[in-house]
Amino acid sequence: MSLIPEPQNTIANLIDQHHEQRQSENRSHLGASQLGHHCERYLWLNFRWVMPEQFKGRILRLFRRGQLEETTIISDLRAIGIDVRGAQTRVNFDAFVSGSADGVALSGVPESPKRPHVIEIKTHSLKSFNDLVKKGVEKSKPMHYVQMQIYMLGLNIDRGLYVSICKDNDEIYTERVRLDKDLAQKYVDRGKRIALDDRMPPPLSTDPSWFECKFCNYHSFCHKQELPKTFSCRTCAHSTAKEDSTWRCEKHNSDGIPVEFQRKGCTDGVIHPDIVPWKYTDKEDKVIWHTPDGDIANCQAGYTASEILANPEACALGIAQEFKDAFGARVVG
Repeated sequence: MSLIPEPQNTIANLIDQHHEQRQSENRSHLGASQLGHHCERYLWLNFRWVMPEQFKGRILRLFRRGQLEETTIISDLRAIGIDVRGAQTRVNFDAFVSGSADGVALSGVPESPKRPHVIEIKTHSLKSFNDLVKKGVEKSKPMHYVQMQIYMLGLNIDRGLYVSICKDNDEIYTERVRLDKDLAQKYVDRGKRIALDDRMPPPLSTDPSWFECKFCNYHSFCHKQELPKTFSCRTCAHSTAKEDSTWRCEKHNSDGIPVEFQRKGCTDGVIHPDIVPWKYTDKEDKVIWHTPDGDIANCQAGYTASEILANPEACALGIAQEFKDAFGARVVG
């Protein structure tokens, strides 16, 4: 006996679909909130938009809850006499490393009322919150700790106030953090190095069962050689990240590629060799990819980078070329 499937047009499903259709576009910078991540390859792939993560509606609503909580907590902090200014204060270090602090308390923090503090606000599940209370932010949430250090360095403020909320019972935990300049600079330098590196860093582990890899968005890319599905200037072999936080196209001898153009790339683009598992031959007007199904010419007269990533097998076997020649078609999947 087969069960009747659950209806797809329930209110919950429709709300989640609404959020999924309005996902934020990839960040153009390497954010301070990411720089404490354990894997440099992860950071490089994210920055290069190699396999943008598509979040489910429920997760996007969780993100929204955290953002809405910031406004509520800042209101509560002001209500008890803390002078909070500059919500989402921007911090920039060049070479694409930047971020936005949740706010700055100019004065009024009870333990040190005259000193300014960088404010960072986070929401937690009960399990995460209890671990935070037990261990402190540095040990329990090292990425949050690094994020605060970077903001303190960028804003030249030597104190931070970490405010955490338990989503299960609304309990509040706060912790004051001192600036560690050496640590903060270490992670800023790390971010710059990764952003400006033309080559993909090695994986954190070559073991697909490694616990830090198992649930990563790039697990299938690193351990199963899954191909990216989309192409952009950032996954193009012709593009170069510059120290002034701009991109240069070597193919067209052009500086300052606009971000919106970067998202789509052009028909002259060539796939970055580090993001595909194939060998290649570089000729004057084209790159020949040697895939298991055959050779593919990556050029205007052959296939564009987007077409190859959409269906490399059809391109290699020549199936798609017949339709391209006859109808002016292009490969989309």
